[in-house]
Amino acid sequence: MERITGGGVLPLALAGVGVLMMYRILVRLRAGASLQDTVVVITGASSGLGKECAQVFHAAGARLVLCGRDANRLQQVVEELTASSTEKQRKTHTLSTVIFDLADTDSVDRAAEEILRCYGQVDVLINNAGISYRGNILDTHISVQRDVMETNYFGPIALTQALLPSMIHRRSGHVVVISSVQGKIAIPYRSAYAASKHATQAYFDCLRAEVEHYGISVSVISPGYIRTNLSLNAVTGDGSKYGVLDKATATGRDPRDVAQAVLRAVRKRSEDVVLAGPLPTLAIYLRTLWPALFFKLMASRARKEQKPKEE
Repeated sequence: MERITGGGVLPLALAGVGVLMMYRILVRLRAGASLQDTVVVITGASSGLGKECAQVFHAAGARLVLCGRDANRLQQVVEELTASSTEKQRKTHTLSTVIFDLADTDSVDRAAEEILRCYGQVDVLINNAGISYRGNILDTHISVQRDVMETNYFGPIALTQALLPSMIHRRSGHVVVISSVQGKIAIPYRSAYAASKHATQAYFDCLRAEVEHYGISVSVISPGYIRTNLSLNAVTGDGSKYGVLDKATATGRDPRDVAQAVLRAVRKRSEDVVLAGPLPTLAIYLRTLWPALFFKLMASRARKEQKPKEE
């Protein structure tokens, strides 16, 4: 038996370890990149994950432009952030708000102009605003499918495209979109929501490739359930509110933890981040590697639920 000596293998192994250590050092350096004075735009900033993102990015020293439909609720967020600000932040970091409805794509260009007037540039755009859906496809009016798509897909891409020219001109910027695990797998009674998130994943994957040479990064964040009011405000097949805090949402991730993950993704310029437990993660792989089994499992799940699920 030929004996393998360390003459060739050991140096190669040591070189591999060295490369790995260097990579980890570089990752840490990037993870520690300062966001001080960067201009961060957050949609859906009046509550839930958007509000938590506002808090963590404000704490990191960013200049914020908070966007939403409700001026009073946004003002409450501004007051909370101002109360937690340092003296320097109060003098140099005016908190700006822009009021508009993402579902009204005709107003997005106007909103983008207003956003740019706040600080003259946008360094990071966080597309967070969205709406959920619970319903049986057979009982869902096509207008509901369109409304969910307008808010979750057409609104964010309209705002992104309106702000991209300024990023391209500066050859710098970062676009973040809050998608969902349901942008990677589809489960029963979520057709409108899953479809909008699948479209979101595809669009921003394309965008990443097309703007990379301009120095612009694109991050897609795909969380599982988060403890917010998303299910309470979800729409049903006839357009009415679902109005139920389902079990999966009530026991979901802390929105502050997800906001911190968004902050890390911006600092590291991560491209695709999945924030899910073992079962959803397994389902994502199963959908790709063994689709026939995945489809059988989803059909079984649907048979057990003769109405929109309450979990």
